[in-house]
Amino acid sequence: MKLKLIVLSLFLFTTSLLSAQVKFTAEVSREQVGINERLRIDFNMNKDGDNFTPPSFTGFKVVGGPNQQVSNSWVNGKSTFSKTYSYYLQPNSKGTKTIGQAEVTVDGTVYKTSPVNVEVGDAVERPQDGNNAAIVPEDNLHLVAEVSKPNPYLNEAITVVYKLYVSERIGISNFRMLDNPTFPDFWSQNLNINGYRFEQGTYRGEPYRYAVVHKSLLYPQKTGKLEVDPIAISVSVDVPSQRRSIFGGIIYQTVEKRVTSSSREIDVKPLPTQGKPANFTGAVGSFEFDVDASKTTLDAGESLTASVKVRGRGNLMLFDLPDLSVPASLEIYEPERKENFSSTLNGTQGSLTEDYTIVPSRKGKYPIPGLNFSYFDPRSETYKSISTNDIVIDVENGPVGTPATSGSTNNSDSGVVSNNKQPVTLSGDQFRYIKLNANLKSLNEPSFFRSWLFWLLLILPLLIIPLVIVFGKKREARANDVTGNRIRKADKLARKYLSEARKNLGEQQQFYIALERAMHNYLKAKLHIQTGEMSKERISEILTEKGVDQTTTAQFIEILKSCEFARYTPASMVTMKQDYDKAANVISTLDKQL
Repeated sequence: MKLKLIVLSLFLFTTSLLSAQVKFTAEVSREQVGINERLRIDFNMNKDGDNFTPPSFTGFKVVGGPNQQVSNSWVNGKSTFSKTYSYYLQPNSKGTKTIGQAEVTVDGTVYKTSPVNVEVGDAVERPQDGNNAAIVPEDNLHLVAEVSKPNPYLNEAITVVYKLYVSERIGISNFRMLDNPTFPDFWSQNLNINGYRFEQGTYRGEPYRYAVVHKSLLYPQKTGKLEVDPIAISVSVDVPSQRRSIFGGIIYQTVEKRVTSSSREIDVKPLPTQGKPANFTGAVGSFEFDVDASKTTLDAGESLTASVKVRGRGNLMLFDLPDLSVPASLEIYEPERKENFSSTLNGTQGSLTEDYTIVPSRKGKYPIPGLNFSYFDPRSETYKSISTNDIVIDVENGPVGTPATSGSTNNSDSGVVSNNKQPVTLSGDQFRYIKLNANLKSLNEPSFFRSWLFWLLLILPLLIIPLVIVFGKKREARANDVTGNRIRKADKLARKYLSEARKNLGEQQQFYIALERAMHNYLKAKLHIQTGEMSKERISEILTEKGVDQTTTAQFIEILKSCEFARYTPASMVTMKQDYDKAANVISTLDKQL
């Protein structure tokens, strides 16, 4: 009996040791393959380990993996664990290839697999392992960037469309964007996609289905060779497996696949210098131009609106309209800029208007000189100019100026104005100034002298004197506060340029377009430069040359990047408010340093 107990104890102890032993092995799906075939290698362990390190796979190309699978089971009171790392390989050349040792750390001890030899022979007519779930998407899923024009002119509109091509052999259940393009050398605008729809097409001569996943409108801001950034998406691919259901149908396996488009290069041509008009401000496209007045006949003191308007297709947001000039006798106010355009794959189309308010001060005829607008037409590759006619404003009633000798005339920019005194004519209502509703007062009304109002008005100036002294001291102190005045002026300037962006808070696309335009308009007004053709790198150089510190310059560039990035990704109200506050602080800081 004692001997049986000893033998049983030894058996149980040996079994427990064997079950506790760590196993780490490497297995290949095939030891002999053709050079055009693929194989799978599995690294299996029966205990969970850390710091798994695969071999270098010299002589092979990794076409799939690593895929990880973990299994836990409990059968008859016994727990089993397995963990597998799988790779899919394709040989680079013929011959005997050796897959080296993989390593893993279990409970502080390093374990290694044994090397595995694979014999690579000639290409076979029908390669095997072609339906592997991790390999199939590699050959049946493609993301392509299509550029409308590879060699545009500077500031000419081009489009880039990213299409996902899916082979008929597989299906997809979902996909999502991983990387958004930034287009650093372009003025870009994201174009809306109303749902993802698959259509029939071809890819490299084979039938494929495709869907447009992203599209953008680009205006190149630099000449030479520019790169259109790639994007990446994650696709859930449904791949047929070798298994079938009880009804005979194919069982599909879903795998996640990252697909990246290749980068595209375009060669941007500079605008020709020959025939370039002196008043050209960077307009590229096809446009119509006119100047219109709301009325041409009015009285002095009344106002009219003169509209300078350009409409058509092109870079409407990247150039300035010519300024309207008027005679000295007409008072003109800063124009109100109105933008009414939309962007499609055909470019940006609409109108750009600047409305001037004009008020005449005296009688006469005043000519408003016509304007000339020039643009470059990329279709005909020539510059074109449009001129408008003069507009004559006839002010019928108002002051006629200083009288001269009888019968003489006074020639000025307003035309010929008569200085003869005109006789007074009666219109028949010469008694209209007689008051019909008299406000009569009672004779018994108390006297104002020594009334409560009398004493109040007498004492009030004495009470106001201390307030005037205090107010004067505060005003003097504020006038001497040079730093404070500069800060207040900078804050007022920031509110001026950011007013449009503040109105669009909550509307993401309009907000960030207005915010970016405000930053550019500030630089244009402050430094007297055209920012339409400048990249962020050039803006950074100019600010550095002007003595702006690196922190402020970096913040300015960061806001421009946020405006570009926010066109493609959702942004909350809180984020937009933060970006608005950052822009206001940056403009205030810049104004104190420039």
